[in-house]
Amino acid sequence: MIARILAAVFLTLPLAAPASAAQCGGNFSAFLSAMARDAQAAGISRGVIGRAFAGLSIDYGVLRFDRRQHGTFRQSFARYAATRVTRSRIRRGRAQLSRHAALLSRVERQFGVPRFVLVAIWGLESDFGKGDMGHLPVVRTLATLAHDCRRSALFQRELIAALEIVQRGDLPLRDLIGANAGEIGQTQFLPSSYIKYGVDYDGDGRVDLRHSAADVLASTANLLKVNGWRAGQPYGEGTANFDAMREWNHALIYRKTIVLFAQRLQGR
Repeated sequence: MIARILAAVFLTLPLAAPASAAQCGGNFSAFLSAMARDAQAAGISRGVIGRAFAGLSIDYGVLRFDRRQHGTFRQSFARYAATRVTRSRIRRGRAQLSRHAALLSRVERQFGVPRFVLVAIWGLESDFGKGDMGHLPVVRTLATLAHDCRRSALFQRELIAALEIVQRGDLPLRDLIGANAGEIGQTQFLPSSYIKYGVDYDGDGRVDLRHSAADVLASTANLLKVNGWRAGQPYGEGTANFDAMREWNHALIYRKTIVLFAQRLQGR
């Protein structure tokens, strides 16, 4: 899936470690104990931490995937896009534009992001919620990557954010399932982005990016708006809106693919 690939690029950004960061490597149980203290200091309840960390172990499959995925974006744009912006996916995307026309109009008016861009991202990330959103327990995945010393500070932050998702009541622990870097939902938000940009757009009192199309599309639009999206302006390469998509994915080839897909959905 695209979301699993983008993690290799997006998650390599430097992030300052908190002063009380748990020590990576070494005994995993000791690491979890330190993480539990850090999570409590961040306001996570003992009950949530206890349930989330119960029986937790390292997922070596996650580590193997993390080490082999680098370099995926080195292929040409034409080759990369051809396997993702397909006729069948364009057809399904146009069906979603029709099915969710009223919702997309409301989101577009409020956030200023064109429906074609939102549906393109939705299609690339999870085939409009019908494809693979990941099948791994997010807490175990993030604890594994946080314990690994390559990007420990980043994933420690994501682990605590995942616990906050549970504590807020957005998703129960049993439904906190995601991809190989802990991405969650139909447009594959990392937990910190889930907390920062998530929008309860269906009004049910929680942000559900796994099951609610309204929450998914509004949250995706909100992420872009907060990061500088300019309503009514072009979004091709070299524009301010193309730069705003860096928060979604730093990879040039991926952002160009979003633009191409959006254009095809629009009939261009």
